[in-house]
Amino acid sequence: MSDAATAPELLTTADGRPLKSALAHAQARNKRRAFYLVLPLLLFVVITFLIPIGQLLTKSVYNTGFYSWKDRDAGVSIPLMVELREWFDETPADAEPDEAAFAALVAGLVHARETKSIGQIGTRINYEVSGSRSMFTKSARKAKDLVPPYKEALLEVDEDWGDPELWGAMRNASKVVTLDFYLSALDRTRNADGDIVKVDEERAVYVLLFKRTLVMSALITFLTFLLGFPVAHLLATLPLRHSNLLMIFVLLPFWTSLLVRTTSWIVLLQSQGVVNDIWVSLGLISDESRLQMIYNQTGTIIAMTHILLPFMVLPLYSVMRPIDPSYVRAARSLGATSWTAFRRIYMPQTIPGIGAGGLLVFILAVGYYITPALVGGSTGQLISNLIAFHMQNSLNWSLAAALASLLLFAVLLLYWLYDRLIGIDNLKLG
Repeated sequence: MSDAATAPELLTTADGRPLKSALAHAQARNKRRAFYLVLPLLLFVVITFLIPIGQLLTKSVYNTGFYSWKDRDAGVSIPLMVELREWFDETPADAEPDEAAFAALVAGLVHARETKSIGQIGTRINYEVSGSRSMFTKSARKAKDLVPPYKEALLEVDEDWGDPELWGAMRNASKVVTLDFYLSALDRTRNADGDIVKVDEERAVYVLLFKRTLVMSALITFLTFLLGFPVAHLLATLPLRHSNLLMIFVLLPFWTSLLVRTTSWIVLLQSQGVVNDIWVSLGLISDESRLQMIYNQTGTIIAMTHILLPFMVLPLYSVMRPIDPSYVRAARSLGATSWTAFRRIYMPQTIPGIGAGGLLVFILAVGYYITPALVGGSTGQLISNLIAFHMQNSLNWSLAAALASLLLFAVLLLYWLYDRLIGIDNLKLG
């Protein structure tokens, strides 16, 4: 018998094409269609999320404030402090500035004065050595008239030019790519010898704010869990017509402006507010000993717990609703107490909702800005408020980017821990 006779007959489509190749072509066409459908969303995520994060990470390690000046009229970058940067490159880090270094500095000041970039240079050094911006501006005005020896001439203009810390800051700033902003974000700096040391205690604020942000966010997450779990359980066990009515009250805050909800807490919690007035009228406290519950950590915790509570209730409700109540009844019929049945049968089934709600609330809390700014006062501010300060007031965008990057790394670490402990596949948000 020939091979042609024993070979199975190839299946074909109505137009004569092999069925296998037709199916492969149809699957490829469906994949292309699916890709085109999600392409707008993909572009939106890339443009509004990935690119800004990339710029954020770049800005945290890249700063040209001491390196070049962007001439917007000419559309070109003008190199700055060229001679001084060459001296830094040719001398070791522990070398003391000599006459050649001061001559290079004077040449750079003259050039910066002519290009009107001295303010940018002074601002860059002022990030590390407070008060140096005015020194740069003052010295640049007189630099063109200075004569050798330049070291003595500059010291006569301002004796702080002999400060080793200032020269160490200029050496660090001459490097375009630097991790010094991350050091500043961790309350560290470099001394005159280039060693990493802690900053003075009165300047060490960032680590304290990071700790406060994480601790308060964890506390707010725990409080929303304590308040949200019974509410979600009630919504999940009630008949649907009743639970849908109560769900309106859970969703009602989303229909109200965040600013209105925050300012409402100011009215309620201030010393002459509604809460204190009720307690005074009930005789719980005297009129002279009204409680200060606003413009501090207490106000921030109360307001943020209220605002973020729905983000805990909704994931819990979505997990509790499908749980069959017969499981708990079966455990009770087998002799388990109510607490044992709840702890060993019901509670484990809600873990994905607890994890999802906790993750969502914590991430929202660490990045909250408006509520701490309005009700936090000096002790209720979070790291996000300091990031906004550096973006809007001090204009130290590189330090703000470094602080935001550390916050981003902390959130990614939280995602990793969640994946290791619970599993990201078990994340249920609704």
